[in-house]
Amino acid sequence: MEDESGKSIKDVINLIRKLHCDTAVMQISKDKYLLSRLRKFRWKKLSLLPTRKGFFKFLKRLGIFFLSLILLFFILNFIFPLPDDIEYSTIVTDSKGEVVNAYLTSDQKWRMKTELDEISPLLQKTIIAKEDKHFYRHPGVNPFAVARALFNNIFRMRRTSGASTITMQVAKMLEPGKRNIWSKAREVFRATQLELKYSKKEILQMYLNLVPYGGNIEGVKAASLLYFGKNPDHLSLAEITALSIIPNRPGSLVIGRNNDYIVTERNRWLQKFADEKVFTPKEIEDALAEPLTAKRGSVPHHIPHLSNKLKKSGGYLIKTNIKLNTQLKTEKIVEDYTRAQRLRNIKNAAVIIIDNKTHRVITYVGSSDFNDTTDGGQVNGANAVRQPGSTLKPLLYAMCFDEGLLTPKTVITDVPVNYEGYAPENYDEKFNGYVTVEYALEHSLNIPAVKALRLLGHEKLIQKLSNCNFRQVQKDRRKLGLSLILGGCGTTLEELTGLFSSFANEGVYIAPSLTQGDTSKQRVRVTSPAANYMINEILSKVNRPDFPLNWTATERMPKIAWKTGTSYGRKDAWSIGYNKKYTVGVWTGNFSGTGVADLSGANVATPLLFKIFNTIDYDSDEEWFTQPADCDIRTVCSETGLVSSAQCSSLVTDYFIPLISSTKVCDNRQEIMLSPDEKISYCKSCAPATGYKKKWFRIVEPDMQAWYEENRIAYEKIPPHNPDCELIFKGAAPAITFPLNGTEYIISKKSPEPLQLICKTANDVTKVYWYINNKFYKSCNAGEKQFFVPGEGPVKISCTDDKGRNRDIRIMVKYVDL
Repeated sequence: MEDESGKSIKDVINLIRKLHCDTAVMQISKDKYLLSRLRKFRWKKLSLLPTRKGFFKFLKRLGIFFLSLILLFFILNFIFPLPDDIEYSTIVTDSKGEVVNAYLTSDQKWRMKTELDEISPLLQKTIIAKEDKHFYRHPGVNPFAVARALFNNIFRMRRTSGASTITMQVAKMLEPGKRNIWSKAREVFRATQLELKYSKKEILQMYLNLVPYGGNIEGVKAASLLYFGKNPDHLSLAEITALSIIPNRPGSLVIGRNNDYIVTERNRWLQKFADEKVFTPKEIEDALAEPLTAKRGSVPHHIPHLSNKLKKSGGYLIKTNIKLNTQLKTEKIVEDYTRAQRLRNIKNAAVIIIDNKTHRVITYVGSSDFNDTTDGGQVNGANAVRQPGSTLKPLLYAMCFDEGLLTPKTVITDVPVNYEGYAPENYDEKFNGYVTVEYALEHSLNIPAVKALRLLGHEKLIQKLSNCNFRQVQKDRRKLGLSLILGGCGTTLEELTGLFSSFANEGVYIAPSLTQGDTSKQRVRVTSPAANYMINEILSKVNRPDFPLNWTATERMPKIAWKTGTSYGRKDAWSIGYNKKYTVGVWTGNFSGTGVADLSGANVATPLLFKIFNTIDYDSDEEWFTQPADCDIRTVCSETGLVSSAQCSSLVTDYFIPLISSTKVCDNRQEIMLSPDEKISYCKSCAPATGYKKKWFRIVEPDMQAWYEENRIAYEKIPPHNPDCELIFKGAAPAITFPLNGTEYIISKKSPEPLQLICKTANDVTKVYWYINNKFYKSCNAGEKQFFVPGEGPVKISCTDDKGRNRDIRIMVKYVDL
């Protein structure tokens, strides 16, 4: 359009471009005709050509406007924070990172978090090429895509294309709503929040975690596992493309039901990728040729007991150390073995395997069958608190070795004892007399173990177990006593197996790791290397009574050390074994707590232990533990286990710890002066000048004398002391074993039962004298039992031997109507 002077609006614009702003205004203002023409075209008094002052005023207003927008955004951001607290399915992985178990979210979705390292370059490239080519170049909203979408939707009068970026799709998935302009505005706001808070890689990760794939499947990881049985970083181009088109129509594009249609759509997109040269022709060709045979599968549910246990600690990703191959083999062995034991009414078992080199739990079997609801298959037997039976005895003896109290050849008496009312018995209810510590541990004798614990002090054992994470022992420490060593405490298979792994680690306990993220690695010195080696040597012998008689497949079984245990009432049977490679803990029994007559560690648990070792370490040539520098060998008396003297006639070799083990010389034999007919013994005070002879006698403790007498076992007694000797002897006074000192006895008034009088005396005692409340009651031979009916109230009981040595006790007697 031109005016009468030949000037056009175009000329004005060119003039403004060439000249400085102020100069242009002066030129235009001189030409009144041109000015009027410009006003007719609604230039509003040259507002488009402001002065310098007006220009800066305009910039100021523009700045205030944008600052107001920013301030408004942060106010809204504070009032309406980003709803990015996403709940993911808890997934459990094995030592290789493969998913072995998973759990639905609270809204019943399979929504598994895809880790950043699982977003392979191929996956990232494919998703971005399909969904948002400019993902890394826009600030969350693509203005060009918005303009294109508006133009297409307005001029074609229908929705032909959208403008949603990956970021906006994430915003929509975080906060779903109706499709309208307000929802779109909210998406833009949320997209801006996302871009400010997260990196592009993290936003892409959120997209891949939330994108729907039909049904209750959300996220590429869940879809990859359920449809293809693999992790996202193992998907091919064809598989990724097939998955990428499902979110557009998750209701109609269902893998396993519409595979042909999905392949058609997939190939269309692959061809589009080829046209845009996103991938090489070879990659496209291979993807087009790949068939789609996938269908929806199920999430694996391996190691259910361990998974349930670890899930309680929280977290969406639990990385265990389980070796799935070993786990599945062990589960099969346990299931088959337990099925055979059901005929004996033994219905369950639990197994834990620890890799001794890494201290990781590589197998965790909580029951014989998790899905067996009839016998409590979902109970976690590996973590259940049970009575450990005799399984703690190796630790006790090792601690006694370290304290210098015992050595493997130390002799202990296995005869009846009574400690303030506690009278333990052996498993077979028999007694063996003199036994070595080595024999006592091999045969799992109870009396020597109780004596050893009394010698050591039960508090030391409790503290050691507490240091090794025995939670129930720590909780009940004030209630525990000498019965602790025979199973009078609570422990779990996890704790016991962890403790025994220390014997394979030179006596150092390292807390077993259930998960890969466990960095605690608690270390506790349990025993010295020397004491540890002695225990290993004792427990690795095969000529033991707890070696199962029906076990024959030992030809290629690796050498192991093991210890069995059976709880009171035959409710729990244990067998825990180890070598340099593995520590295997086995529990068998019933979750109901029902005792079984045939249940024992040797007959039931140990065969299962051997089967497992035969599987995981078959025909192993692994070297055995070597003797440490702090463990030495010496000659000792076979009758006492003490350092031999000139009088010791029978000698054996024994391990000991220099500067720790006792150096006491054996004094088991004593030279006694006798009459020529050997019927009277003399002391130095009453021995005649001539006419006597000397003879060596073995000193027999009072408890052994009583046991010999009860079992009618002959032994060489010291003849009675010279009756004409008036010397009162010092030394071991008679030990009154019943009644118990300080005990209250309740007796029926209608039918009062007498109390028994029992004492143990020294080897040279033949007669004892009983007194009741300082009044003579009766005399009898040493070891002979007497009875009396006490009066009500406090009662003093005294026993004097024929050497004048006396012992007193006091009891309380109460008569009641029964």
